[in-house]
Amino acid sequence: MKKTLLALSTLSALTSASEVYFIEPANGDKFKGDVKVVFGLSDFGVAPAGIKLPNTGHHHLLINAELPVDMSLPIRADFNHRHFGLGQTETVLSLEPGTYKLQLLMGNHLHIPHEDPIYSEVITITVE
Repeated sequence: MKKTLLALSTLSALTSASEVYFIEPANGDKFKGDVKVVFGLSDFGVAPAGIKLPNTGHHHLLINAELPVDMSLPIRADFNHRHFGLGQTETVLSLEPGTYKLQLLMGNHLHIPHEDPIYSEVITITVE
């Protein structure tokens, strides 16, 4: 694991080209049961929370939540703000029936969005 993390530290310092996105689900998808969510990331690396390496961070999944108003503060941790501080790149959600807006937001080693925030477009899914 250390070799991978060290290799990620050599990525370009320009985060403006970095992108986080959903591999799955797609906008408008409908589900009966659990929802598998797979995170995509380009021109940036993934490192667990607490590991400070240049040009890396970890995923946060916002569920029916807006981006933080103050991006200089740590991202909340609750049902609507899911942290993947071990460096996970996917999850399975068990959600009650309803419509959900999902968005990804990268956080640094301290769960704070980067100076040039990296976040996905909002997608909407329905659980029947």
